[in-house]
Amino acid sequence: MRTAGRLSVTMGIVMGMLCLTGCGQSAADGKIEVELVSYKPEAVAAFEQIEERFNATHDNIHLTIDSPNEAMTILKTRFIREDYPDIVGIGGDINYSSFLDADLFMDISDLEEVGMVKQSYLDMDKELEFVPLEGTYALPYAANAAGILYNKDMFEEHGWEIPGTWSEFTALCEEIQAEGIQPLYFGYKDTWTCLAPWNALAVGLSDSDTCNQVNLGNTTFKESYREAAEKIRVLLDYAEPNPYAYGYNDACTAFARGQSAMYPIGSYAIPQIKSVNPDMNIDSFPFPANEAEEDNILNSGIDLQFCVMKNSDKKEAVYEVLRFLYEDETIQIYLDDQGGVACKEGEFEIPVELEGMRAYIEADRMADYQDHHYPSEMSVDAMIQTFLLDNSANSVDTFLERFDTDWKRYNRDLIRKVQQYQQEKEGAR
Repeated sequence: MRTAGRLSVTMGIVMGMLCLTGCGQSAADGKIEVELVSYKPEAVAAFEQIEERFNATHDNIHLTIDSPNEAMTILKTRFIREDYPDIVGIGGDINYSSFLDADLFMDISDLEEVGMVKQSYLDMDKELEFVPLEGTYALPYAANAAGILYNKDMFEEHGWEIPGTWSEFTALCEEIQAEGIQPLYFGYKDTWTCLAPWNALAVGLSDSDTCNQVNLGNTTFKESYREAAEKIRVLLDYAEPNPYAYGYNDACTAFARGQSAMYPIGSYAIPQIKSVNPDMNIDSFPFPANEAEEDNILNSGIDLQFCVMKNSDKKEAVYEVLRFLYEDETIQIYLDDQGGVACKEGEFEIPVELEGMRAYIEADRMADYQDHHYPSEMSVDAMIQTFLLDNSANSVDTFLERFDTDWKRYNRDLIRKVQQYQQEKEGAR
């Protein structure tokens, strides 16, 4: 037993030495280690290729990209422990707002690549700031788009025209229905799917900074969201029977099998649909929420952007990583694997399924998902589902009044902060 114990101690020392050797290898090689943690585990293959290309072309920097499951939970835990990576890859949503508000991110406005970003996506990040900040704190990378996916072969077979206005859209739904075909499929059993048509309608029917204007006391949701609420109820007239009995996977499968002509969802659903029907001919168009086509806006949000941790002492190396990530060839590797829209200006391939949105994308005629500003605790998706299930005459008023009440409840501190900032700004004039 003593011999075994001495052997165990000896092996422990040896393993410890090996660990120290391995852990210090980058330093021994004279390389700067840069760690990037991404919240997108589905993009592991693309990131592995990008990491390999970077390390093969850089002698002085070693890049490690990690895309773990439950990445946001892991990141939040690491932030609490002050165990920061150098770069984080996150979405343009409320998490970004919260991290930014906690003063975790570096101002990267001196990075040349910031000037290559489409203005819409820079504006989206600015609107995600709880209070306006000087500088730029994220490099938008890839975006998705939401509106209406449609069965292109079915449309061509029946001679249906792509609608440009709300009246044309409802008339199209009536025409499709009259031919014995299901116009739309929703899958509202999964509450988050209620947000897809909601967001796509809301970007065209309310201001992109609606939530901030509510915080400032300049408007209410009852005022700003009424038309969106009324129109999302109208869509139920063209939905599958009992849409609350079917979930997201059911809706993707039904659309893939030709059980509906259209599907109000984002581009993120295309891989799931194609997994059921790889040969399906899908195209899309922005949600025609308005009575004038020129008032319509494409619902597009930042699906991935890179932020530099403020405490990183490797700014030069980190900037070199960001420059590499923003090369056209690198971006295309990511898009080829994940689809979506490049946030960088340039001649990037647009997925064939988003061809009908091309004009909006190229004209930078886009606005963010409204729910990127909603606190998760408010459960707006469940609120919308409850509203849609309510058949009472005053359901719209009930829903909007609850929206205003719950918003104040879950955003009390934020509202106070925003209004205090505004008062200080006006007092300084």
